[in-house]
Amino acid sequence: MPSQLRIYVPDHPLIKHWLAVARDVNTPTVLFKSAMTELGRWLTYEATRYWLPTLELNVQTPAAVCPATVINPEVPIAVIPILRAGLGLLEGAQTLLPLASVYHLGLVRNEETLEPSCYLNKLPEKFAPETRVLIVDPMLATGGSMMAAMKELTNRGADPSLMRIISVVAAPPALQKLSLEYPGLNIYTAIIDESLDDNGYIVPGLGDAGDRTFGTL
Repeated sequence: MPSQLRIYVPDHPLIKHWLAVARDVNTPTVLFKSAMTELGRWLTYEATRYWLPTLELNVQTPAAVCPATVINPEVPIAVIPILRAGLGLLEGAQTLLPLASVYHLGLVRNEETLEPSCYLNKLPEKFAPETRVLIVDPMLATGGSMMAAMKELTNRGADPSLMRIISVVAAPPALQKLSLEYPGLNIYTAIIDESLDDNGYIVPGLGDAGDRTFGTL
């Protein structure tokens, strides 16, 4: 059976709570940043549930030897924040993946054409085989930025089946594009909203995540 895009909307009260905080237009910058951190933490927790490579071994407790499961330190893990809004989710992701390498990718959208362009690319020339890649970007709207990011990653050897995307709000146009091009991808999002407005913003969404995170409204 051919693989297909898998989209997960975790049914977790903490994710729902922090999504509500982030959506509220009256939430101040400092609290919005906290919401992004918490959403990054809990969505990363859900995304890594069956994804992190493990080893089985024995450990000595104060009383006896017993079997244990640990994260395999030999399998590389990379976190890719899509700048600049992805930085809001990065802190939460890093609390769970403190040893992961972080590679920044800066993409900006032309507000007239809605097409992305790259202004910063700190990706490695080649990803090692079996590297787990976590992409963090709060908004999946038109899908243009994520498609550009996926192209860069796959050109450098990253395997879509070993990737996870976490976002706060996703919209059907982005999910449809990703589904057609990368059917084996897994996406974890707090909510799927119904539409985009004429400017390519998600409705109801939560506004511009970058501006709200960094207080540049």
